Amino acid sequence: MSQRSSAIDWASLLTRQQAAFDAVLQDRHDHEREQLLLQERARVMSRKPAEDAGSVACVDCLEFTLSGEHYAIDLSFIAATLPLADFTPLFCAPPFVLGITSVRGKIISIVDLRRFFELPATGLSDLNRVIVVSDGTMEFGVLADRVEGMRSLPLSELHPTPDTFTGMRGEFLAGVTAERLALLDMARILADPRLIVHEEVG
Repeated sequence: MSQRSSAIDWASLLTRQQAAFDAVLQDRHDHEREQLLLQERARVMSRKPAEDAGSVACVDCLEFTLSGEHYAIDLSFIAATLPLADFTPLFCAPPFVLGITSVRGKIISIVDLRRFFELPATGLSDLNRVIVVSDGTMEFGVLADRVEGMRSLPLSELHPTPDTFTGMRGEFLAGVTAERLALLDMARILADPRLIVHEEVG
């Protein structure tokens, strides 16, 4: 009995199977990350009645680092957080645009605030995260060197931006604490026409 040669391209089949497995795994991890963010946001927000009862006005925010400095974004502007994975550089875009990526099937730009604020920029690493921010109209990702976690920041701890915060970033800060945690004015950042770049893509 003669043996027939196999017409199956096993290498190609294994490659396709691995790609499908990786895609499913990535989707599951993305979903788990967003669920953790939503759970943490709900936990933080659940403390607000007790804080309100004590007449302490707070803003719930996500703290992260940029070039060794600590910044925060109001949670109400955050749609998701995810690792800096696949992105496509845009060579015709401004220097502060790292590139574009797909989030839940939607193409958004990734803004490197280090370059926009003219801060020292280091190379990318596994610690980098993308914080997806939105006001319902504008949406893009903010590159973070590292995400530190969530916190409830009393508004009474915020002071006017000191002169040491020079350059562009002074325009986009809602205030700075004594520990030099800078709260970004995301409403102003999202409305700034200089950052409206993803509408020009494609």
